[in-house]
Amino acid sequence: MRAVTSADPYPDGADGDIPASLREKVYEDLRWRLITGRIAPGVGISTRGLALEMGVSQMPVRDALSRIAAEGAVEIRSKRAVMVPRMTPVRFEEIMQLRRLLEPMVSRAALPHITPDVLRQIRQADAAIDAALAGGDVRAYMDSNHRFHSLIYGAAPLPLALRMIESLWMQFGPFMRVVYGRYGTANLVDQHRQAIAAIVAGDADALVAAVSADIGDCADLMQDWERLNL
Repeated sequence: MRAVTSADPYPDGADGDIPASLREKVYEDLRWRLITGRIAPGVGISTRGLALEMGVSQMPVRDALSRIAAEGAVEIRSKRAVMVPRMTPVRFEEIMQLRRLLEPMVSRAALPHITPDVLRQIRQADAAIDAALAGGDVRAYMDSNHRFHSLIYGAAPLPLALRMIESLWMQFGPFMRVVYGRYGTANLVDQHRQAIAAIVAGDADALVAAVSADIGDCADLMQDWERLNL
């Protein structure tokens, strides 16, 4: 039985009855939904609805939401009031500053470990991004953009830093999806070709520059989250 904390309003379930593999699967699914903007800010999150979508009981969903709340990506006010917390200027700036620190560092560490097979997958992700941009498909762009970055960062032997990056993406993903959805894909700048060229050349400085520029472009577009009252 878990200890009851302010971040854990679900003390009445028998967690021991839930297989660890199922808890982890649901947790990772919810993380992915936040990262790719499938859970919108300012909208109540239904544990019942999520459980039905995933084909599981509500308990592993509640367990996962408690874990994600501890990471700051959702706010649990009661069993029936769960949502992505409102963004603030201070929080937004801190998230972007951490991205500027962590993602270039991890990219540099990843470069020596990017195999030809991983590079092939990175190219495929970039092609999917191009198709999404051309087709105006924001959801497909979010999915492929996350895959592109994950393939690069995931090559680095830095699992703790990678988990921190994913937690940051969980927190800005819902806002990124709404802002990009309002303005469309025509306003999105693709820095990924420069990143691929740097990987092919084995140029760590160029890869860091491309990743940093990509983060800067994202931050510039997302500055409108406040005006959109998210």
